[in-house]
Amino acid sequence: MFLPATKEECDALGWRSLDVILITGDAYVDSPFFGTAILGKLLLSRGYRVGVISQPDMTGDDIERLGEPRLFWGVSAGCVDSMVSNYTSLKKRRNQDDLTPGGVNNRRPDRASIAYTNLIRSHFKKTAPIVLGGIEASLRRVAHYDFWDNRVRRSVLLDSKADILIYGMGERPIVELAQLIERGEDWRTMRGICHIEKEVPGGAVEIPSFEDVVRDKELFEKMFITFYENNDPLTSKVLAQKYGDRYMIQNLPQLPLSADELDEVHNLEFEREAHPSHEKEGEVRALETIRFSATTHRGCYGECNFCAIAVHQGRTVVSRTEESIVHEVTEMIRHPKFKGIVFDLGGPTANMYGYECEKKLNAGSCRGKRCLYPVVCKSLKVRHSRQRALLRRITELPGVKKVFVASGVRYDLVFADPDGEGYMEELVMKHISGQMKIAPEHTSGKVLGLMGKPPRAMLLRFKKLFDSLNQKCGKKQFLTYYFIAAHPGSTIEDMRSLSSFSRGELKHRPEQVQIFTPTPSTFSTLMYYTGRDPFSGETIFVDRDYHGRNAQKEAVRGHVHPGSGRRR
Repeated sequence: MFLPATKEECDALGWRSLDVILITGDAYVDSPFFGTAILGKLLLSRGYRVGVISQPDMTGDDIERLGEPRLFWGVSAGCVDSMVSNYTSLKKRRNQDDLTPGGVNNRRPDRASIAYTNLIRSHFKKTAPIVLGGIEASLRRVAHYDFWDNRVRRSVLLDSKADILIYGMGERPIVELAQLIERGEDWRTMRGICHIEKEVPGGAVEIPSFEDVVRDKELFEKMFITFYENNDPLTSKVLAQKYGDRYMIQNLPQLPLSADELDEVHNLEFEREAHPSHEKEGEVRALETIRFSATTHRGCYGECNFCAIAVHQGRTVVSRTEESIVHEVTEMIRHPKFKGIVFDLGGPTANMYGYECEKKLNAGSCRGKRCLYPVVCKSLKVRHSRQRALLRRITELPGVKKVFVASGVRYDLVFADPDGEGYMEELVMKHISGQMKIAPEHTSGKVLGLMGKPPRAMLLRFKKLFDSLNQKCGKKQFLTYYFIAAHPGSTIEDMRSLSSFSRGELKHRPEQVQIFTPTPSTFSTLMYYTGRDPFSGETIFVDRDYHGRNAQKEAVRGHVHPGSGRRR
């Protein structure tokens, strides 16, 4: 069943009122790839009456359609930060939104977490607590540099005037919060939330205040590093940041879900369709690839400096059991639109499934040391055997014709596995749909170091392996490379070198090139704002000019004349 999105649906269920109302900037798609659907179904499984208002009209009384919730409002900008969703890396308004019915980007307000909270308060003066969640709230929970305003903004909890902010993955905290509010018990010490207090709790670490980080980039850098280091649930401290005469308190992070708990989440029943109320508005394009895909794990130990997955999902990888994934695919097979193709069996990076560092699981992430950079840590025993067994089992299910691994692989992990070549041969033979995407991001050693990515020699080694396996297996498949232009430290000369390297060594004309977007809560954004390498303290070149950033992208694609900087 769908969660009710209209008063009529509530009436049909015999629900005179709701316990929780979830607001989202996306269409309501009942899929395990959408946080609103997951959290709503999980609360429903615990006996709570939950409704959804997706992309509410900001001008009328649409927000009133389900009444007021008994326990709390849950507000999310959606699967993507609303400013990233609405604007390009050159700050141009996006016309298309694959998470909106019909695909036209005209339904999600800028800074949606703030806009929706204000909308609720304008219609319901004294209402239930408003709880922010999702990636926008999670990554903007402390003072942060905002690329679109080109300034440091306050925690979104203060700017929105919401009551509570859930950060990270929300399954455990949202259920715990509902239970505590229902029982009238204090929720202020629970893990995984931020809230506002007049005093600093005992034992908390006070990070530089908002006022201090606005005036001093070195203090901003210090604040960010302390914030980043306190994201592991086993080693972190409570953080406090002062704003005027109040403090934003970040409680300890939630512990990762166990494999059984993650299984439970994905074993909930999902329609894998957009809510019927969207039918007249058009298709939700994102459904084309996710409807028949399955998430095998969550978390990432890659920690690329431009990526926020480590801060939001965590550095600990939690893998689902084979049985749970088989159950999910079996349910897909019963779907009337299923044609025998599982489009993706993966996660943030497909080949992180099925193994983790025992030391990390017992003592938390290492401070000052990363799992994969500059080399794969020896404590991480990389083995692809569980993923290979899973792929074989899913492939053998009656009704399944093909299983693809489309979410990308880390080639440094392939070479860290003693049988990595065997794993790759299996992918090449059975699980690639003509092309395989990888993300080297750059080829300059200097820029790769600032990104936290493997050296280009490893990329060449992987290409050689991929090509030889295709020849061995009688396949004609290709690698697709994702590159980033205008990352801090990158110059136009670096991009011309990348273009030359790609054409000469990779035999590939780069097309998948994106301009770096400084999103909140990443080290790369810190570098963009401060102009410093936070690990060495050295000053680095940062191209902040509109034309310069665009020229870097065009140089990679061969559209800029090497001598003049002008378009051909």
